Amino acid sequence: MKLNELKKALEATNTLSFLLPNGNAIPAHFHLTELGKTSRSFIDCGGTYRSEVKATMQLWVADDIDHRLSPEKWIGIIDLGIQKLDLSNEDVEIEYQSDTIGRYELAFENGNFQLKAMQTDCLAKDNCGVPEKKEKLSLASIGKAEESACCSGTGCC
Repeated sequence: MKLNELKKALEATNTLSFLLPNGNAIPAHFHLTELGKTSRSFIDCGGTYRSEVKATMQLWVADDIDHRLSPEKWIGIIDLGIQKLDLSNEDVEIEYQSDTIGRYELAFENGNFQLKAMQTDCLAKDNCGVPEKKEKLSLASIGKAEESACCSGTGCC
């Protein structure tokens, strides 16, 4: 989710509901403890220089169960970040405490913000000799697709 998409989703909702990848809800009394602009420069395993910039937001749950962050307040924090941190429309990354600080992508589905698990990946598979995944086919379907693909009189040949 991009920062502008987050603002639109916040404008379209009255309450904030966040779900973890396992379906559990983040308690409604969470805090948005920081909004940051995180830039990262790195060399991948194939020797290619890469860089990325993200809008990072950290959610934290405290004991003050009466705390409730409104969508309007969150939009105000984003607007301040755009002004003070020179944010524009970066990808949003959410940090949330699990066994360690977990990093998540963000989506808005069915009125809920959904934290999506992120995965590591090789960015230089072609340079590392990592084979591409091949589509698995059922042996029973091999001849059938070819037979029905082009029939006499269909004009496909």
